[in-house]
Amino acid sequence: MTEIAERCSFQPIIERKQSIQPKLPTKEEEEMIYELRVYEAIPGKLPALNERFAKITLGYFEKYGLKVVGFWTDEVGMTNRLTYMLAFNDMAQRDRAWAGFRTDAERLKAFAETEKDGPLVARVTNTIMRPTAYSPMQ
Repeated sequence: MTEIAERCSFQPIIERKQSIQPKLPTKEEEEMIYELRVYEAIPGKLPALNERFAKITLGYFEKYGLKVVGFWTDEVGMTNRLTYMLAFNDMAQRDRAWAGFRTDAERLKAFAETEKDGPLVARVTNTIMRPTAYSPMQ
């Protein structure tokens, strides 16, 4: 072997690759569900809808245990859409939280005041989702 070959020779490197296993969710995480809600505001009413969420709705969400993951507006595409996601421990907790929120007399009065010049929302769609085992969000 030449001097250069000796300096450049490599011993075979055996790398043991471990398979990547998704983190298995705990029982509590396994039941965790998320609700994605999309509000299509009446044209021109998205600012008022955002204001209502910021000043009124979020307080009632906290009161009834509706845990906010995030809120979004569209940067491209529809300009009158508000999307948000909520997290719940399970369907039973979701049902209790929404029942309290929907029947709260003070909230109903506050919402009615925000709609004295007409409704803010044309359409609401929602989806209930459960994370996959490999999702970083459990």
